[in-house]
Amino acid sequence: MMNDSPGWASPGSSPSDEDGREKSGPTPPPGPGGGPASGGLSDWGGAGSWGGQGGPGGWGGQGGWGSGWAQPPAAKPGIIPLRPLGVGEILDGAVSTMRAHWRTVLGVSLVVAVLTQSTSTLVNGLWFRDATSLEGLENNPNPTFDETLDALGGTFSSTGLTWLISMLGTIIATAMLTIVVSRAVLGRSVSTSEAWRGSRSQLPRLFGLLFLIPLLILGVAAAGVAPGMILSQTGNTRAGAALALFGGLVGVVAAIWLWIRYSLSAAALMLERQGVIASMRRSAKLVRRAWWRVFGIQLLTVILITVVSAVIEVPVSIIGVFAGGDGAMDLFTGESSAATWPFLIIVGIGAVLSSTITLPISAGVTALLYMDQRIRREALDLELARAAGVPGYGEPEPSGPQKHDTAPGS
Repeated sequence: MMNDSPGWASPGSSPSDEDGREKSGPTPPPGPGGGPASGGLSDWGGAGSWGGQGGPGGWGGQGGWGSGWAQPPAAKPGIIPLRPLGVGEILDGAVSTMRAHWRTVLGVSLVVAVLTQSTSTLVNGLWFRDATSLEGLENNPNPTFDETLDALGGTFSSTGLTWLISMLGTIIATAMLTIVVSRAVLGRSVSTSEAWRGSRSQLPRLFGLLFLIPLLILGVAAAGVAPGMILSQTGNTRAGAALALFGGLVGVVAAIWLWIRYSLSAAALMLERQGVIASMRRSAKLVRRAWWRVFGIQLLTVILITVVSAVIEVPVSIIGVFAGGDGAMDLFTGESSAATWPFLIIVGIGAVLSSTITLPISAGVTALLYMDQRIRREALDLELARAAGVPGYGEPEPSGPQKHDTAPGS
């Protein structure tokens, strides 16, 4: 039977193993009631099938079917035109999703931000609010190993626990918001409950993916520094420091390369219902020969999110310093290492507001960048138009006794 879940499911062969299906020529426009075959992927949102293979860009992309023909404007059933996207169109699509489906988008991000930030604030306030051990380490010129381990252990425990809580929230928000964006491309709305039902089955895999990729990146960066650190321990401090610096730079470059290579894994996992490793391979295939473009868009998104976060959080933090009394002022000037509850609460409110705005932007850009790469490589725009019910992109007529609504493998 066909899959009516709001994600992309692939009951046939994995598209990550089909390098040979990419074509180099332009895709002809579909005739009325016809078009290229769907390539074996099940339908998305219960209408049409996705994942068709074709030329880069499909109809409405670069080039054309006949050099003298004028191309009609690309169909736009939802937040983006169905053709290869520019950088501005990807960013605008993420923002347009927030505007068009603000109840679901902001509802999801707000609930996730409130839960994660409230938990982080309580954890920091109850267990890690006082950093006197770290302050004592700074004032002690010759700390013992136990004193150093105790001071750094508390700091790393606070940072690690807060990061874990934030990661869990990000996973849930990314899963649900990706489903919302995928429906918004077709011009369809999705409720919070529908987004949850469509994403919850993939949450364990998404957690594994978003744990494995940072671990891999950190491992590569650490491997670059390790030879220099080992050399320093043998007594050759100067050569060890130089080797560690060089290795660290190489490790950072390799880590950035890996980050971009696997940056579309979450979208592939959610929209194609792939496994963790298959999603990473799928992302690597889509990013291939487009690394610099994906890097530029992701970097621009990070800068945009950083600016938006600063605009919201910096004024709120200043308010927190004044509202927190002398204790918060001493913390701000460095005279004290203990944060006050009013300061933590106000800063937490700023973090909630910031996350509510930035989570949809981040998830939206990643999902749309994934779709753009598939449009350029696999003519996904044809299948999107067909799934959205755009006139002239109907399903091909069955040539035999098979039923019109029979999916491959059913």
